[in-house]
Amino acid sequence: MKVDGRVERGEQTRRQILRRAAEIASVEGLEGLSIGRLATELEVSKSGVFAHFGSKEELQLATVRAAAAIFATQVVEPALVVPVGRERLELLLNGWLAYSENRTFPGGCFFYAVQAEFDARPGRVRDAIAGYGREWNEYVRDTAAVVPGVDDPDQLAFELIAFLEMANAQSVLHDDPHAYDRARKAVRARLAQAGTASAAASTTRR
Repeated sequence: MKVDGRVERGEQTRRQILRRAAEIASVEGLEGLSIGRLATELEVSKSGVFAHFGSKEELQLATVRAAAAIFATQVVEPALVVPVGRERLELLLNGWLAYSENRTFPGGCFFYAVQAEFDARPGRVRDAIAGYGREWNEYVRDTAAVVPGVDDPDQLAFELIAFLEMANAQSVLHDDPHAYDRARKAVRARLAQAGTASAAASTTRR
């Protein structure tokens, strides 16, 4: 079936708008978005941008969804090439660090950047940000739960995610050139600790 060229161009424009919106939000927050600014930067009409979203809130929600899709493509999907277990967990965590370190978004992790902006503000945008945050936390926890030696996956996930977010914060705020290497070292040490606990438990049972 032949795709309508106007529809395809419209979808391409929408993707461009959302990509630029996510880049801006990672630095200035979702409140930094405006239909007028995006129209000017992308050289499209205000009415064209407005037609895609209709309101600032809808633009913010669409930006959050677009950032989540990019995150899934860069962090989650590459880890699925290996079976569940420690290797997948390591790929997942290293993928997150690369996503932040390589500045997929100029402000580092998009969700780290916008969560503080909306954490105490009820509404649809906050709910969307919180929802994706829960999904990520649960995915790390569920992945950790099948790693040998992990008897408290909730605690392990909490610690590992804290390492990642600290690296992001230290790099973005303090320009620390060693932040990501320190996080990788911390992740390896924590997973090795879990492996040591597993080996010790196995020896005790013999």
